[in-house]
Amino acid sequence: MRVVADAARAIGQMGDPAFRRVLLLGVGLTLALLAGFIAAFFWGVAWLIPDTLSLPWIGPITWVDDVVSWSSVPLLLFLSSFLMIPTASAFTGLFLDDVTDAVEARHYPALAPAPRLSLSEGATDALKFLGVLLGANLAAFVLYLVFPPFAPLIFFALNGYLLGREYFQLIAARRLGPKGARQMRRRHAGKIWAAGCLMAVPLVVPLLGLVVPVLGAATFTHLFHRLPGPDPSAGTSRYRAR
Repeated sequence: MRVVADAARAIGQMGDPAFRRVLLLGVGLTLALLAGFIAAFFWGVAWLIPDTLSLPWIGPITWVDDVVSWSSVPLLLFLSSFLMIPTASAFTGLFLDDVTDAVEARHYPALAPAPRLSLSEGATDALKFLGVLLGANLAAFVLYLVFPPFAPLIFFALNGYLLGREYFQLIAARRLGPKGARQMRRRHAGKIWAAGCLMAVPLVVPLLGLVVPVLGAATFTHLFHRLPGPDPSAGTSRYRAR
């Protein structure tokens, strides 16, 4: 599959300083947010549950807040691992232009620079993607419980669609505008979904999934430039300025 070659070219550029910068920013901001979430949780427990409770026939108890705090650690660890990758994807989305520019500078030097998203546009797109990714995967848990043998297929099919749709749309819109990007995405829906499924594979490996946003942005940049553009009858130029 040619999409594997696209991913291989992206992996070959993972040492690029622009890639490292975006990866470190995304992971760093994610860890800071999760650490803040955990600290806020423990502060909330300490605020809601007093240090000492007086129960009838038992008397004062001084260990309730400690029990609640420590018993919640496994839940917090699970939530952190579940939220880490989509949160990193959202933060990395803010800097996606840096990855795409680095890919185009190395592999497509004849292209004129693409217009960059503003910070507000990037933040809006990132938050939308985070909400959709979290909501869809939470809903998928129901399907995992109802159809456990098919859970891996559901996971890859769903996340392949979400990753492919989001990254291709963002990258194509830089050159085609949102309307042209949607037209091209519909025209090549199968190939984009297959590339998204490939990007979903690292998600099942702890910590390795954190590279997916950078790897995905680079892979879909190659895919975008390899595929034929939107239907010419739609009147959309492949390298339309926005």
